[in-house]
Amino acid sequence: MLNSLTTSFISRLRANDQAAWFELWETFGPVIRAQLTKWGRGRIGVETVRDLSQETLTALSNSIDRYDPGRGARFSTWLLAIAKHVLGDEMDRRMALKRGGGKAKASFDDSWMVADASHGVDRAYEDAVFRAKVEAAIRMVERDSDFTDFSIYRMRVLDGIAGKQVALSIGVSEPTVSRRLSKVRDSLRVRLQEVIATYSFTDDELAEADRNGLTLNPNIPASDPDSGRLADKDSDALFDEAIAEIYHRQMELRRVDEQALAD
Repeated sequence: MLNSLTTSFISRLRANDQAAWFELWETFGPVIRAQLTKWGRGRIGVETVRDLSQETLTALSNSIDRYDPGRGARFSTWLLAIAKHVLGDEMDRRMALKRGGGKAKASFDDSWMVADASHGVDRAYEDAVFRAKVEAAIRMVERDSDFTDFSIYRMRVLDGIAGKQVALSIGVSEPTVSRRLSKVRDSLRVRLQEVIATYSFTDDELAEADRNGLTLNPNIPASDPDSGRLADKDSDALFDEAIAEIYHRQMELRRVDEQALAD
């Protein structure tokens, strides 16, 4: 069964909530466009890719009533199957026009709901979907945070600047940098939980943060050597490192996407 955050978001899509549509487009548009471009193999142009990615997100909300959580499909599989469907329709339409006829849109069957490798899901695509979720959480935290607090987080974590240099640049002490950094990190952990829950259909997707080095609920005292988990300080350092790596890879995807659209 879908969690409450997911069903609430889907309800907003079905109600044609423009903010919800923009959120979905902003979060996953580059991932879908990259996948469509990969599949198109040069046969479709940038404008077509942009149109098809919009069609993918439109079709997404129209298929939610048919989703059966017992069949094991992930949110990422849902996106991918619909993208393949709209691309297939476009290629079929082009072939029909070449033959001098028209072709009705193909029906979108339910085979996508079964979790198997035949849908073309690969690690690179799954990683891209997860990075999009992380970027969405970072954007939310930046929007909600004090400007100076997030500037410190950006400089220290996303830009990799030493704490002492950040303190000098901002005009505060190093302990203040640490406190403000911790405040933003805590907010990001909360937002990550919300975003991942919103865009997840399966328990496996909900566990993706830990698999990517993002411990969302550390709270393990440093004096507990038998806990089998990292102390808070170590966990925080690894969390920041993982966030920085994910962020920069996502920014590269956006750079390529924006360049393609500009060209």
